[in-house]
Amino acid sequence: MSLTLDSGAAGTPARYALVSTGERLALVAQPGACLDAVPIPQTGRLGFTFVKVLVIGTGAREHAIVRALTLDPSVDAVIAAPGNPGIDAIALCRALPKGLLDGEGVAALAAELGVDLVVVGPEAPLVAGVADAVRKAGIACFGPSAEAARLEGSKAFAKEVMAEAGVPTALAHVCTTVDEVARALDVFGAPYVVKDDGLAAGKGVVVTNNRSQALAHAVQCLEKQDARIVVEEFLDGPEISLFCITDGTTVVPLAPAQDFKRLADNDEGPNTGGMGAYSPLGWAPPSLVQDVVDRVAQPTVDEMHRRGIPFVGVLYVGLALTSRGLRVIEFNARFGDPETQVVLARLATPLGGLLYASAVGKLDEVPDLRWRPEHAVTVVVASKGYPGSPRTGHVIEGVSEIGEQAYVLHAGTAVDKDGALVSAGGRVLCVVATGADLAQARERAYGAVDRIRLKGSTHRTDIALAAQRGEISVPK
Repeated sequence: MSLTLDSGAAGTPARYALVSTGERLALVAQPGACLDAVPIPQTGRLGFTFVKVLVIGTGAREHAIVRALTLDPSVDAVIAAPGNPGIDAIALCRALPKGLLDGEGVAALAAELGVDLVVVGPEAPLVAGVADAVRKAGIACFGPSAEAARLEGSKAFAKEVMAEAGVPTALAHVCTTVDEVARALDVFGAPYVVKDDGLAAGKGVVVTNNRSQALAHAVQCLEKQDARIVVEEFLDGPEISLFCITDGTTVVPLAPAQDFKRLADNDEGPNTGGMGAYSPLGWAPPSLVQDVVDRVAQPTVDEMHRRGIPFVGVLYVGLALTSRGLRVIEFNARFGDPETQVVLARLATPLGGLLYASAVGKLDEVPDLRWRPEHAVTVVVASKGYPGSPRTGHVIEGVSEIGEQAYVLHAGTAVDKDGALVSAGGRVLCVVATGADLAQARERAYGAVDRIRLKGSTHRTDIALAAQRGEISVPK
């Protein structure tokens, strides 16, 4: 049986279908749907009964997670809070009246819905303790506690943990005054690397050959109360992102990806939250993933456990392959955006069981992960003025015209009073495509981007191009 309920917002597919395939009943998305009538509990490979998942967040990362969860046969219902118009087309969306940082509100919603697992997408709710509130309510949660999330919330804390764990990373000075910053800049020399110690939505880092620009960024960051600045040595070599799922003891790595932080082609322009990504990395050493687990992820997880603050969730390792070997650039306490979009596009292992195993301490029971052989590319379509002052409220057209060789994940969208899909953030859409090789994946992704119409929008045209041409090498 398949019953389509109502249509979605302009530019999105039909909203809801209730699909029965034998003993399984699945809800493919929303408003007004009675979830209590939907779940038929399933027993997954790990022996748990698994029914509902609540995903917290609003962006393309959360859209990618929700999409992957809806493809997991052991997940009978996916709810997002607050979600976005794209997510609203494939899953039930519920409001969070007091916002993403309201831990008690998230826990109350999870209890009301009777979910088995809460997945916290963005970093700010994790640092604010949303995962703690969910666990206090007796509900499994994928995401670290507020104390463990300091690995992302404080770069100085992350450096301290890395030092204790023997993790290779860049030399750094933690500064609290402009004079200290100036001295540190002179010690390391150009290119200058200046990082805001706290959360900055991926835009708190300046890498420049201009000392005045580096110092000006530090001055701006130090205007905040109790601010600290981390000044680091510059790391040469290509950068890589590797997500490591952990239950606080066991570490399970996903496939590595590479993202593009600068706004414009040829890595020019200001830093952004990320303008695109691709995976796998054919140029990376075959031993890379195991090296990162052995030298970085497992020692860090062990050190956090030794401190009595186990890290449960995904440890995002941002690293550079330098002339002196592997070096960690940063840790994040959640899935990266836009790397998640390409990593999950290739993950063949059902996502729900993997995240649940992490949340309940059973990662050691998870079979080896399976990966699709295709290459994946994602390209971000951003608003005019991003990342400084993005212009929003412009109608988005062409999303329904991209065909079957790519798909669109919503990053910053809304539905206006007339029912039209409009831009509502700096990064607006992520276009994802897979192919037999990078060339085909890029062709499909950019073909879909060309069909999207958004006034004044911008995107990079060189995502994965150097890798496609074989121009990336690891320093010897």
